[in-house]
Amino acid sequence: MKTRKVLIGFVFLALTFSINGCGIYNFTGGNVGDAKTFQVNYFQNYATQSPGSTFEPGMDRDFTIALQERIRDQTSLDLVNNNNADLLYEGEITEYKISPMSATANQTAAQNRLSVRVKVRFYNKTDPDSDFDQSFSFFYDYDANTAFSSIKSEAHEVIFERITQDIFNASLADW
Repeated sequence: MKTRKVLIGFVFLALTFSINGCGIYNFTGGNVGDAKTFQVNYFQNYATQSPGSTFEPGMDRDFTIALQERIRDQTSLDLVNNNNADLLYEGEITEYKISPMSATANQTAAQNRLSVRVKVRFYNKTDPDSDFDQSFSFFYDYDANTAFSSIKSEAHEVIFERITQDIFNASLADW
């Protein structure tokens, strides 16, 4: 009986400390420091300036929104558009390319790869040492017999998810 009371007391104590600890820990790993606001300027689509790249209409808007949502979802920062944000993200889409990845025995493509590259400039008014100018890229492989239009939405979602997470990690992750 005494062992049971000790065990219950220990479990209660452990739960108390773990619940209190959750208030301090941030599961996203984001460290916003003293920042309260962020701004994501419109990412222009300059992909056609890269050899082999094509222009994908609407991608600039979709990417800008995806980055805004990533930061808003993983931090407590307020999104502003007044050119006075503590954190500023800007840049351009510099590559949007579909290329064959592997060939069949008949010398035709068996798999294609969509590659996207985004150049980002990040400015942190509260910590200028963390500013950067860097490119981020990711890809999506798909069967060459599949029409690109049928996988485009999924490909963009996968690519945007990875690139926006990489941008978030480079600008705000504290690990």
